[in-house]
Amino acid sequence: MPNNSLKCPNCNATVTTYRNPFPTVDIIIRQGEQIVLIERKNEPFGWALPGGFVDYGESLEQAALREAQEETALDLKHLKQFHAYSEPDRDPRQHNISVVFTAEGEGLLCGGDDAAQAKLFYLDALPQLCFDHAKILADYRNSLTG
Repeated sequence: MPNNSLKCPNCNATVTTYRNPFPTVDIIIRQGEQIVLIERKNEPFGWALPGGFVDYGESLEQAALREAQEETALDLKHLKQFHAYSEPDRDPRQHNISVVFTAEGEGLLCGGDDAAQAKLFYLDALPQLCFDHAKILADYRNSLTG
């Protein structure tokens, strides 16, 4: 569905523009009985799953591995797609579609890039979360018991 029309500066023809959601990834990284969360450096501030935007020319899996390394310094093992989340209001900044992965994290946890810090949490003792990450982790918790 077109969102806007522009005029070509060379020929004055009307050009229709389209606005599409942005692809992102989030990763539920396990270390033992805990999961990794990052405290965001940028708005919206708060705790969140590690993740971010998929770069052009990058697969979803490559994006998940890159974002995990940038934000947590962890290498991932057993990367597996979990679910996709696409509610238009899931991110207050814009319409982002996230493919969520699960994985085991290896290495020394350390916040970096967009993460002020990275920390381990038990699923039954989570801080307040940004975006729809509380729903994602509730779905994840239900998948473990179901």
